[in-house]
Amino acid sequence: MSARLGYTILYVADVEATVSFYEAAFGLRRKFIHESNLYAEMDTGETTLSFAGEAMAEMNGLAIRANRKSDLAAGFELALIFADPNGAYRQAVAAGATPVKPPEDKPWGQVVGYVRDLNGCLVEIASAMPD
Repeated sequence: MSARLGYTILYVADVEATVSFYEAAFGLRRKFIHESNLYAEMDTGETTLSFAGEAMAEMNGLAIRANRKSDLAAGFELALIFADPNGAYRQAVAAGATPVKPPEDKPWGQVVGYVRDLNGCLVEIASAMPD
């Protein structure tokens, strides 16, 4: 038996606001948003990035710790790959992302920086890994 990563779901306070933020900050496009505004998917390639309203967690019988900007970031990050991570970092901050660490060259040849989104989730802004 083998598995593949199909999608990632982040539970957020406001799905529509989060989708709009990811469009403005990272240039992603919405693929789908349910009429209830409790679930949305972004067009991110092979693996889908999804957002679900915190009420969906309750509806599914799940207890979660809500993501909030005022709290310490949760122990995960989304990594988004850009041809120009420095420009992407500036765009994200201009769109309201909280700067964490500007992009820097890593010893393995990648450029990596960090911001937090409007929910407080950690987002890595990086170049592709070298071949």
